Amino acid sequence: MTKADLVEQVAEAIGPVVTKKDCAMVVDGFLNAVRQALAEGEHIEIRGFGTFKVRRREARTARNPRTGDAVEVPARHVPVFKPSKHMRSQVSRGAAKRTDD
Repeated sequence: MTKADLVEQVAEAIGPVVTKKDCAMVVDGFLNAVRQALAEGEHIEIRGFGTFKVRRREARTARNPRTGDAVEVPARHVPVFKPSKHMRSQVSRGAAKRTDD
């Protein structure tokens, strides 16, 4: 699903009251708010959906798969998403339906 698909679904859910252009502004505003909060180290909890957080990954030694040489990977911060129990169960039910077909 692309951002355009997401805007389309939001516009359909709201109905003819709001234009697609306005929906695109809302989706962009939401994504920018999430991006800004994560950049500031905050976490975002959306009940029934999940939690976005920033985690610190420690420095480690990795291997170049082609040459086998050791490569130092520096410590860094990465965004992570933890889905809620409700979302996990919905995804599980949806995946089960797809495999049954």
